[in-house]
Amino acid sequence: QVQFVESGGGFVQPGGSLSLSCAASTNIFAFYFINWYRQAPGKERELVASIARGGDTHYVDSVKGRFTGSRDNNKNLVYLQMDNLKPEDTAVYYCNLPGRPELWGQGTRVTVSS
Repeated sequence: QVQFVESGGGFVQPGGSLSLSCAASTNIFAFYFINWYRQAPGKERELVASIARGGDTHYVDSVKGRFTGSRDNNKNLVYLQMDNLKPEDTAVYYCNLPGRPELWGQGTRVTVSS
């Protein structure tokens, strides 16, 4: 089964940017949606962005206009460009398929702080 490895997290000041990547172990063209999720300290994991096979995207309201998701079906990579980051974006970020809890990876940690 597919495995996801997230990378690109780090420490950034408010207003800064980070680019996250998610590498899949198999061809991702077969997956109609691939999602980005995040889990902030003490909170439940939430859906942040959904990226459809053809590139259509959907975002949670709190990141609209700041985050941009994309995917490269040829390279089996999924991306999340995060701009104008806020302290409330601090979380561990994961990519995954909808409804597949057994596929959670290690995630990549994003810390936004001054």
